[in-house]
Amino acid sequence: MSKPSLVGRIGIELFYKEYQFLRTWWQGALAVFVTWILLLLLQALAEKKFGLQKSNWIHAGMILVALAGLNFTWNDFQHTTTHRMLRERFHIGAYLFWLGWLLISVFYLIQNKNEMTVHEKERGHSALQEKQ
Repeated sequence: MSKPSLVGRIGIELFYKEYQFLRTWWQGALAVFVTWILLLLLQALAEKKFGLQKSNWIHAGMILVALAGLNFTWNDFQHTTTHRMLRERFHIGAYLFWLGWLLISVFYLIQNKNEMTVHEKERGHSALQEKQ
């Protein structure tokens, strides 16, 4: 996101001062990284606080939110003139943010499936031992 077009850099410098941190690559990367860590921790908290089925619904909801964000971002970049002028390099950074969030949510869904099969195997193994 640190590579907007010349027009985009001028726009950020003159009109959109709240986005100036995106002009320096490490500040933008740090903002994205901290947001991903917060999302990871929130989803981990949901995993611990709620049961397996409820946490799966929460993770699926997060996937839907991330997909909606990706869609709104793409739509905004296509139809808002000032954002379209930022060019592809900037757009790719925004798309990667949403894809990262999708990966976090998919990770938790896959992890839940793996844990469920491990617990089912353990229950089956302990039931066999009790019968013997």
